[in-house]
Amino acid sequence: MKPRILQTGALSPGLDAQLAEEFDVLRLWECDTPLAALADSGAPVRGIATSAPVGVPDDLLAALPDLEVISCRGVGLDRIDLASCRARGIQVAGTFGVLSDCVADLALGLMIDAARRISEAERFVRAGRWSREKFPLATRISGQRLGIVGLGQIGQAVARRAAAFDMEIRYTGRMEKIGQPWAYEDSLVELAAWADMLVLTVSGGASTEGMVSAEVLEALGPRGYLINVARGSVVDEAALLGALAGGGIAGAALDVFADEPHVPEAFLALENVVLLPHIGSGTKETRRDMEALVLRNLQSYFRTGAVVTPAPDLGAGRVPQSLPV
Repeated sequence: MKPRILQTGALSPGLDAQLAEEFDVLRLWECDTPLAALADSGAPVRGIATSAPVGVPDDLLAALPDLEVISCRGVGLDRIDLASCRARGIQVAGTFGVLSDCVADLALGLMIDAARRISEAERFVRAGRWSREKFPLATRISGQRLGIVGLGQIGQAVARRAAAFDMEIRYTGRMEKIGQPWAYEDSLVELAAWADMLVLTVSGGASTEGMVSAEVLEALGPRGYLINVARGSVVDEAALLGALAGGGIAGAALDVFADEPHVPEAFLALENVVLLPHIGSGTKETRRDMEALVLRNLQSYFRTGAVVTPAPDLGAGRVPQSLPV
């Protein structure tokens, strides 16, 4: 028999079809009363296929006593209770390693956009203002100081790209990364005070919530730029709005927000912020690779007992009840 898995939402037509072919899939988003559907589903649900924006709600996790594995499209696992999964021996996999380049590319694009005022200049031309007035001068990024918050795979990819622009690079995180060529700063406030641009590539979750505070933004200062390709929860949005509106920082570029897809209205009125709809991994090539890895993690677990790309400290869980799919 095919292992029964639950799918929290549509992922893509191709991946949805592959999951349906390999597994007995309960399509939760098509159920009027999802928890009641679980009770009536018959066979125990042993796996979940989900995405980072959806995760696994706590009540759903609690309602699945036979759950063995979660495969998530994305690397932000802050909407999955990893501590509960660890305690229950549930393996959790993300699509680590396949989206780092794409997100880093976007971070560099946002750095250039914010500093050179590209989006603002494009609006200037579209509004017909070029024939009547000159566009203000902008800021170059070549040779500037770049502070990276979170030197994981994405942060390192950003640093390598920034080095090609002759930027001076420092970083901060939970601990110093031995063997890296960039200087470590153990204080986020001091990193912000040093940097011309502060790029956020840190994980989301309770430990990083609101870490970019009013104090950090004040340290970044009126010449500084904030770039966020991490999670909206990492930034105190009210403090950021105040800094942008009052000249506390020069500008910002945001691919993520605290309450996606809802963006505070106050951001829309500001010229010195670039706003994107969470497209860090949004290329055809990267989404294809991510979706293949969602499937591969489930296949690997049910065949071998281990996912391919586990979340930290969550690679080893219970032995599956049957190996072949």
